[in-house]
Formats: sequence, C-alpha cells, structure tokens
Amino acid sequence: MSTIKVHGSPISNATMRALVALYEKQLEFEFVPTDMRNGEHKKEPFLSLNPFGQVPALEDGDLKLFESRAITKYIAYEYADKGTELLSKDSKKMAVTTVWLEVEAHHFDQPSSKLAFELAFKPMFGMTTDPAVVEENEAKLAGVLDVYEKRLSGSKYLAAECFTLADLHHIPNIFYLMNTQSKKLFESRPHVNAWVADITARPAWSKVVAMLPPKP
Repeated sequence: MSTIKVHGSPISNATMRALVALYEKQLEFEFVPTDMRNGEHKKEPFLSLNPFGQVPALEDGDLKLFESRAITKYIAYEYADKGTELLSKDSKKMAVTTVWLEVEAHHFDQPSSKLAFELAFKPMFGMTTDPAVVEENEAKLAGVLDVYEKRLSGSKYLAAECFTLADLHHIPNIFYLMNTQSKKLFESRPHVNAWVADITARPAWSKVVAMLPPKP
C-alpha cells in the first residue's frame, strides 16, 4: 500500500501540478478529495497539513508538505530513479532547469493564473469575468510568451531537449487557458504552440485530466 497521500481538489491547478509529477514518476498514491466548496481546506484536520488553508498537501510517511512546487521538487528528488527524470543529476543541467522553474513561478504564473481565474474559474462558478483584468494580463502573458518563443526556437523544451519539471509546472494553467480566448496567445507563436501540444499530450497529464469531474 502506498505511503503517499495527496489532499486536494482535482480542478485545482496547484493540485494538478502535484498529481502530474506523481504520474510522471509512475508512483502509487492515494488521492484524498478536499471539499473546497464546503471550506474543508480552511478547517481542521486539513489545517494541520497546510496552515494557510490551500490545496494541495502531501503526506509521504511521516513527511508532510504543502506548496505545489515544493511538492513536485520533493517528488523529483526523492524518486529520482523512478519514471521520468524531471531533474537532471548533472549540476549545470539542473541549474538551467532551476532558471526556468523560477521563470514559471515569477513571470508566467501570475498573468496565467489571473487569466485562468477570470476566463475559466469565474464562469465555472457563475461569477462575472472582468474584461479589464483579462486585457491587462493577456498583455503581460504575451510578453512572457515572446521570450518563450525565442527560447523554444532553439530548444524543444524550456530547460533542455527533454521534458523536465520546468515544463511540467506550466501544464495546469495552459490546460485551462487553451479552452478560453487566451489560447490565441499560444497558438499565434509556432514554437510555443508545438511545445504546448507536446506537453499536454503526455500520458501522465491525460491521467490528471481523467480525474476531473464531468461537466454539468
């Protein structure tokens, strides 16, 4: 029986990030659904796993972790010999991967998360999209993707010629945005578009998508 438990919601982009890392590593784990509609993530016992009341949280034996990017890095290091090599053991290759991990966290995530919230999550929960927020963040994301287009013109993936954790971290937000008007930002850049098609077609990601609840 697996010692790994993931607490979260399958529609949460952060939870998805942890799940796809586990699937890439071909690890067995138990998924523990957190009912966010009823505020389970803001109450005990969940707060004992993440005092900030956000999903996901991971348990691996006695170890308890929160913050999705910390979770994926732990999975990549702890289970380095399993499944996909998400972080190279070579120090220079790992350094380059770390650069693009930082780029995702500090440049890509903010505008893409805001767009996902406005264009995907707000409609999902019957809320009204703010066009001004969309316009502002599409402009910001376009600037980031211009950098990506140049980078991907000389490299199949962001950090190397192989798929790494740097690519993986992008998938959940891209998944949501490719079902919105913001997909044009990706499709209009040929190298970015090819990269998106590649990373979202991975079998591990298909398993995450299969966990989503059916659309009403």
